[in-house]
Amino acid sequence: MREPRLALITRPGCHLCTDAKAALDRVVAVTGDQWVEKDVTGDLELEREYGDRLPVVLLDGKEHGYWRVEEERLLHDLTEPQL
Repeated sequence: MREPRLALITRPGCHLCTDAKAALDRVVAVTGDQWVEKDVTGDLELEREYGDRLPVVLLDGKEHGYWRVEEERLLHDLTEPQL
């Protein structure tokens, strides 16, 4: 089974992360995709990369956005063919 196309980089106690999880749930309810959560706690590489910009949405391993989920843009990028 392959890794989901969407990942959310988070940390405990992050209120924006809670909002982002709800937004991703709304998006995948439409697209049928799945998403995984990656906690920066204890992961020095993730902490260095994303630090204060949490939450961060990754689409196909690339940064799609941070702090807020742009739901319409994400829906578009998940459903339209990429060139």
